[in-house]
Amino acid sequence: MTATMLAKEKGTDPPSPAVRAERARRARRRGRVVALLFVFPALLLLGALVVYPLLFSVGRSFFDASGTRFVGGDNYTEMFRDPATLKAIRNTTIWVVVAPALLTGLGLILAVLVEKVRWATAFKLLLFMPMAVSFLAAGIIFRLAYDEDPDKGVLNAAVVSVHDAFKGSPSYPSARAREGFGLTHGRDGSYLTDASLSPGATVTLPMVGVLPKDLPGGASPARAVEGGKARADELRGVVYLDFAPGGGGTQGKVDRGESGMPGMKVEAVRDGRTVASTTTGSDGSFRFTGLTAGPYEVKLPQANFAQPYQGISWLGPTLVTPMIIGAYLWIWTGFAMVLIGAGLSALPRDALEAARIDGANEWQIFRRITVPLLAPVLTVVFVTLVINVMKVFDLVYIIAPGPVQQDATVLATQMWLVSFGGGNNQGLGSALGVLLLLLVIPAMVFNVRRFRRSQR
Repeated sequence: MTATMLAKEKGTDPPSPAVRAERARRARRRGRVVALLFVFPALLLLGALVVYPLLFSVGRSFFDASGTRFVGGDNYTEMFRDPATLKAIRNTTIWVVVAPALLTGLGLILAVLVEKVRWATAFKLLLFMPMAVSFLAAGIIFRLAYDEDPDKGVLNAAVVSVHDAFKGSPSYPSARAREGFGLTHGRDGSYLTDASLSPGATVTLPMVGVLPKDLPGGASPARAVEGGKARADELRGVVYLDFAPGGGGTQGKVDRGESGMPGMKVEAVRDGRTVASTTTGSDGSFRFTGLTAGPYEVKLPQANFAQPYQGISWLGPTLVTPMIIGAYLWIWTGFAMVLIGAGLSALPRDALEAARIDGANEWQIFRRITVPLLAPVLTVVFVTLVINVMKVFDLVYIIAPGPVQQDATVLATQMWLVSFGGGNNQGLGSALGVLLLLLVIPAMVFNVRRFRRSQR
């Protein structure tokens, strides 16, 4: 029932158009006031936590380290002259180019493959679980995983195991010859007998520097070699640990209780060339057969005493940034997969089925139908990750050791280091914060516009 009909029933004149318009304006005004009252707490928080810090940082960037002297754009000029800042910009560029592209690609591949897995939900849950881990905890996890000590770092433990399986490990890295008993230490780390030996001779090679408990499990007591027992074309000897548990014995002589050193590589050298090689047995004994007459020297190659392979320096200056990006991929791959998977589930299935009926294989469907139809979703995921990697701080600060912190630094960590981490120059740090904001804004504007277009 209209206002005019109600007025007629009550015997009053209907309100004029001007009155009705005024009432409508008052109603809209009351609605705005109520809306402002509801939104005021959020606006207050936004102003206190975003707007005020932003304006303060912009203003602070025009003052010196003490904050008392106005320096204009000197901080921005210094920022691009500082080698550490230039390295941070370079590393941030690497992050922006590499990490979002890899994450978007991995998310797309996993989203497509998960659709064909029977336990797809469980698989998605497993991949998404790292998102529940804080960057602090993830940084500690990967700092331990990348540790250079194979006894701590799981990656180096695997690398060392594979290396030793194919190339073996040094037998006795701490061993050395007992001085004054016929062995000379070469420049390359090997040991060579002082005197020349002829076929039919025997030689005793005493070693020290190895604890009995560090000997191989198959080591057995050494046996003394006696002259005259070798054949005319044979050269024989023993390499043993010249140490008897409990003390006693004679240096340079095989005594009761002294152990042979099994697995030691031994070479027969003539005129500077290796003519025969062998490995000591469990009791440390060795022999060369089929030798022709002439002078020989017995050599213990440097490979017996080399330090064991320790793996790769994952957190060294060369690899630290790729390794931190790897930790970031572990955390965010599930996020990309879930978003792309949501877009994949909304694709028109009739287009995919029509392509299969027309004879297209799965690769052609993926490349020519799935990817083009998912382009809007892939773009949103990529831009969102670009914004995220520009602000990465926790992983870089925690994973990178102190000596290589400058090699891994990005704009966010450099801003903190300059402002609070020893630089104490909050003017330059504020300038870095403004630079980071200016780099993030275009990506944010792009994302907002895409959301608005998709809503329309």
